[in-house]
Amino acid sequence: MHGFKKNIVLTGFMGTGKTAVGQELARRLGRRLVELDEEIEKAEGLTINEIFSRFGEPYFRDRETDMVKRFSGQDNLVISTGGGVVLRDENMTALRKNGIIVCLKAAPETIHKRTSTSDERPLLNVDDPLKKIRDLLAYRRPFYENADIVVETDALSPAEIAEEILRRIDELKGDG
Repeated sequence: MHGFKKNIVLTGFMGTGKTAVGQELARRLGRRLVELDEEIEKAEGLTINEIFSRFGEPYFRDRETDMVKRFSGQDNLVISTGGGVVLRDENMTALRKNGIIVCLKAAPETIHKRTSTSDERPLLNVDDPLKKIRDLLAYRRPFYENADIVVETDALSPAEIAEEILRRIDELKGDG
């Protein structure tokens, strides 16, 4: 079981649990977790917020694509992406070549609750973050649904989500 080398790529909107689930999957599988946003921050020497405010979202998206290209060719990784990585076809093509794409989903209210304690979310630094979440989710929905596996995270713990992902990967591979 789980004897595959492909990367597990976690996509989904901010606040859907990508970091916590990524940590759980990496621990269970003995794999390295690569957080693309952290890798961008390390490479740039700036926080995501600083990159957005100094250089804008297009610059950030270019750095994100650089990181996708850097890590998507490696094996046995758990890759946690930023919420907008799905917006570029070239990102998804690169990630899918050697990865199983998993989208984590949550209701707008759940996302709002999970993200409201952080000011590290540049796209939500607006007067009505819940409306912004709904608008971004509506726009991004077709991009997120272009995944191999979709898991609703609202009522599940990271351990339960990881278990569900591994079960569904086994089904995809025909082991289960």
